[in-house]
Amino acid sequence: MSSQSTTDGVSRNALVILAVIACGATLWLLRGVLTQLALAVFLAVIIDGFSRTLNQRWPRLPKPVALPTAIILTILVLIGIVVVIADQGVAFANQLTGYAPKLEALLAQAAEAVGVEAVSLSELIRRANPGQFAGAVAQSAQSVLSDTFFVLIYLAFIIASQRGFRRKVVAMFPHNHHRDEAVQSFQRIRDGVEQYLWVQTVTGLMIGAGSLAVMLLLGLDNALFWAFLIFLASYIPIIGGFIGIAFPPLFALVQFPGWWQAAVLLIVLWVIQFVVGNVVQPKMQGDSLNIDPVVVLLALGFWGLVWGMPGMFLSTPLTVMAMIILAQFEGSHWIAVLLSADGDPAGDHGRSSPAHAAATRDKPPEKTESPAS
Repeated sequence: MSSQSTTDGVSRNALVILAVIACGATLWLLRGVLTQLALAVFLAVIIDGFSRTLNQRWPRLPKPVALPTAIILTILVLIGIVVVIADQGVAFANQLTGYAPKLEALLAQAAEAVGVEAVSLSELIRRANPGQFAGAVAQSAQSVLSDTFFVLIYLAFIIASQRGFRRKVVAMFPHNHHRDEAVQSFQRIRDGVEQYLWVQTVTGLMIGAGSLAVMLLLGLDNALFWAFLIFLASYIPIIGGFIGIAFPPLFALVQFPGWWQAAVLLIVLWVIQFVVGNVVQPKMQGDSLNIDPVVVLLALGFWGLVWGMPGMFLSTPLTVMAMIILAQFEGSHWIAVLLSADGDPAGDHGRSSPAHAAATRDKPPEKTESPAS
């Protein structure tokens, strides 16, 4: 009996591993559609949380009005982000022409330091084939516009189908116990995504505001543009913030005649990123996500490889979702345990986990009163 049980366990785990590999391949093959759908679901969760927040803060606001208000405000915020990036990006591109002499000098110094022949900026531009680069940029812009259109279409249908969600849950889980577990899992996913978004937004604003103040004090050009990019990069876990703060010091070398401004900017931006990312953010986040830090880094690489930049932005929420779903099944529960930070992916110390159910399956039922009584 023990040998048969061991064989069944090995077979089940092997099937789970094969299923994970098959899911990864499917995610990569269907990335063109699934990334748009995932972004739409993410936006739907944001809008739903925004709507509930409006109802809590302003009880007099009618519930039928809260959802359209949240949709309009979210769209306005997205439009504002696009406008700021476009406006500041154009101003930054126009100023690049004035940096040409300093770039030539820096290239000559770098070539002399490594012992190679100096190449002029115009020669580098010619070798880079700007025509081909412009074509790639135009194609990328067209792809972004197309993806945005389909994301909004998916979002509209997701919001429209929310009314029938409760009836679908009742039809899928006719037993109250299973239905309650499904609802609790959905609420954990929703709360985890909302908490993650809130923490990343607040800490991103802290890093962006501190970076903007430092860049304004030093007189760096396009400080608002750099601060905004740093804020957006903070949504990419672990590496996003450090990548965002790397570019302003590089352009400080081009703008200023000396190097001390770039050194001061690099040190101060790094200190701001380190303090907020390692002191403020863990205290705000607490144990709400319950994901191992190593898993966060691996998830960033996996989702970035599968879905590119959208996957990097959504890597942590997607991993939280996968962990909660895997914890609901006995065969995949061990994967959820590995993904979690404290070994309790169910979030309730195992009381409703499959492992707990398997351990108590053979226990005799407690005596209870009959329904008739």
